Amino acid sequence: MSLTKKSILVVLIVLIVDQTLKIWVKTHMVIGQEIPVFDHWFLLHFIENNGMAFGMELAGRTGKFLLSLFRIVAIGAIGWYITRLIRHRAPAGLVVAVSMVFAGALGNIIDSAFYGMIFDDSYFHTARLFPAEGGYASFLHGKVVDMLYFPVIRGRFPAWMPFWGGEDFIFFRPVFNISDSAITIGVGMILLFYRKFFKQEDKEV
Repeated sequence: MSLTKKSILVVLIVLIVDQTLKIWVKTHMVIGQEIPVFDHWFLLHFIENNGMAFGMELAGRTGKFLLSLFRIVAIGAIGWYITRLIRHRAPAGLVVAVSMVFAGALGNIIDSAFYGMIFDDSYFHTARLFPAEGGYASFLHGKVVDMLYFPVIRGRFPAWMPFWGGEDFIFFRPVFNISDSAITIGVGMILLFYRKFFKQEDKEV
């Protein structure tokens, strides 16, 4: 399989899985609802955020708009870089890793750009697709759907511990989505195999 086909395949798989799960959650769950999966191994916990990975946000409509614009520019830059890697026959692993980052960024910008226009809100009722009265937000002001929650370890800090003594803790607390996972895995692959990837690329160039 050519590098171009591998890149397209990775992007399509990530986007299809990501958007299918997001649309299912959006149309079957309400904000804050939880569904245990595989005997509570993890939870589908429906939340929405204004935009960065793992539930982090920039405040206000201006912050949301700037974040969306930044994502669009970043997607364009990553897409250009993928074409450069393919043109110079970079290692397949590097092309796959960057394609995962591209797909993850694209998956979340789809939420930000269009979900506010095609869905109504998810408070106290499941969202409707293409409601007659219109969506809950304008272009680029939609919220990103997150749902994957892995509270792997629950416990309580010892009473003698400074600051957090006696308080409950959960690990891993952030709620995320498939796009966030693709970005994290892609960046992790690049960092883990950095020398191998870029040594081979330099030789090809």
